[in-house]
Amino acid sequence: MIHKFGDSNEFSHLFRKEIIPSKTTLLEEGKMANTIYFIEQGCIRSWFNNNGKDITVQFFFEEDQVASIESFRTNRPSLFALETIEKTIVYCLEKKDFEFIMENSPSIRKHVEDRIFERLIFYQHLFLSRIKNNPYERYNELIQTHPKILQRVPQHYIASYLGITSVSLSRIRNRRT
Repeated sequence: MIHKFGDSNEFSHLFRKEIIPSKTTLLEEGKMANTIYFIEQGCIRSWFNNNGKDITVQFFFEEDQVASIESFRTNRPSLFALETIEKTIVYCLEKKDFEFIMENSPSIRKHVEDRIFERLIFYQHLFLSRIKNNPYERYNELIQTHPKILQRVPQHYIASYLGITSVSLSRIRNRRT
């Protein structure tokens, strides 16, 4: 798994492997992010609390890297929380070690930049979808672009991600059959 982060195992000693149970909070909203997680197996979601309502922002699966990037990079409190949805195996990398790798490996730095641009593109699509598509269209788009979310994520998290209630999601799913 770690080798996908770069071109060698030169830095593998900096990673810590952890097996994390489902429904475990890795980062609380408002706390500082000092760790980036590389997912070998499992699923993590990012979410925030909006006046007592749980709003899911994104899901991360095998081979994804996840951190509260703005907190990790700027040393500000995180705008969202990270939580495992299922038993998850991750490789953890602390901020100081991440910075060391970025300074000492141009190929890994390039890989990280590529992943950041992928994430930016994802967020642009998500933003536009929320503005221009109705819930039915967002659900259909999810089926087309991220079918594993529907297979592995509980319905109430999917509804939150789509910006609808669980009842509305149930109606949309029934309408499709």
